Amino acid sequence: MIYFDNSATTKAAPEVVDTYAKVSANYWGNPSSLHKFGEQAFNLLEQSRQQIADLVGAKLSEILFTSGGTEGDNWAIKGTAMAKREFGNHLITTEVEHPAVHNSMEQLKQQGFEVTYLPVDEHGRVSADDLRAAIKPSTILVSTMAVNNEIGAVQPLDEIAAVMRDFPRIHWHIDAVQGIGKGLADKIFNDRVDFVTFSGHKFHAPRGIGFMYKRQGRKIAPLMAGGGQERNLRSGTENLPAIAAMAKALRLLLDDEAAKVKRQRDIRLAILHHVETFPNVTIFSKDLPYFAPHILCFAIAGVRGETIVHAFEEHDIFISTTSACSSKKHVESSTLQAMKVDDGIATSAVRISLDEHNTMAEAQTFNQVFDELYTQFAKLN
Repeated sequence: MIYFDNSATTKAAPEVVDTYAKVSANYWGNPSSLHKFGEQAFNLLEQSRQQIADLVGAKLSEILFTSGGTEGDNWAIKGTAMAKREFGNHLITTEVEHPAVHNSMEQLKQQGFEVTYLPVDEHGRVSADDLRAAIKPSTILVSTMAVNNEIGAVQPLDEIAAVMRDFPRIHWHIDAVQGIGKGLADKIFNDRVDFVTFSGHKFHAPRGIGFMYKRQGRKIAPLMAGGGQERNLRSGTENLPAIAAMAKALRLLLDDEAAKVKRQRDIRLAILHHVETFPNVTIFSKDLPYFAPHILCFAIAGVRGETIVHAFEEHDIFISTTSACSSKKHVESSTLQAMKVDDGIATSAVRISLDEHNTMAEAQTFNQVFDELYTQFAKLN
């Protein structure tokens, strides 16, 4: 079995599952309780928070736990809108964001907020000049992804940071769900970003857990009201087994990160350079420095994406259409639409997404199967 759908979800690491089980069995107290079992749970909670903070170069107080990327994106956007509404009602994002960002913006539009969607170029990247031109006196938030989940384009975060330094009162949120462990930490955790969101199941942690970096001193309104957990910002009893497991997963992910990134990049390029030689193949994830090392998106003209996915599945190779969130809904790629890709090609797009456990041998097998399937598709066409 070859699993090339890691941008949808990753397999939980055995060590992570072991940590989850041990914490579930031995730390069942509520971290908010005053007795010794509660104190033990609270201490482990803060140890996990400190480990994550150390790994990403943040302060303990700047790490907040969530249920994953969707909640984190919603919180950064809606929490900013609620906290800063007296200062303005204008929000800026891009045309290629994940639905968790896009739909949050659309909800806020219904409540009277103004949203500007920045266009992208043929590689799915925004322009820092367009961002600067879009900023108004009423702008309170800019939200940009780090790595596009459909084609792997890395946004020009350094250039965006240069713009945002001229507007220190505007919140800047980065959706880094696809960017963790991919050699992009210096760009993501720059000296200007205010909020960064992550999802544990994208890096071998359990589903239903994530974390958000919130720069110290930045204000955000809570979306979850209740008992005042997470420094009165996100109420609800903490999912301690998943939090401890996520801290373990992040440590494992970032160990020898550079070598892991290089291996993924080499595997991606081995597949890219093979499939691009075929006449009816369009590559959307170019061999350019501003594409992430783990995502490759391409299309075979005349063959729908779901047909390609199921054809590879017959060979025990698992890929996806451009987004797991929309694949079963048969929704066309919003990123490719924003890039003005012809609908006939966009509906043929599929995505390969790697992790640090994939091998060059798997890439070679994929290429062999691709050759066989391409011949079959040519006969059908």
